Amino acid sequence: MSRAIQHNTAQQRFEWLEDGALSVLDYELQNGVMAITHTGVPESVGGRGIAADLARAALDTARANGWSVRPVCSYVASYIRRHENYQDLLA
Repeated sequence: MSRAIQHNTAQQRFEWLEDGALSVLDYELQNGVMAITHTGVPESVGGRGIAADLARAALDTARANGWSVRPVCSYVASYIRRHENYQDLLA
């Protein structure tokens, strides 16, 4: 399923609203390195693949902008390990 994930550049995060619950992926961008610091999906909407979609959106954005990625968030670190096509982004 494709989600209309919003990239909130002012707050440096990706957002998805589902059933009134806000899911987020937070990052910090410095010197062309996107440090992904947190992925949060409320329990009420867990298990729907939202975290994976947020990770994919962030990683695709990093690639499109020529940024490397430092996954501080354990979920995104694990996601990158499982998806070899993103491993070249690692800082």
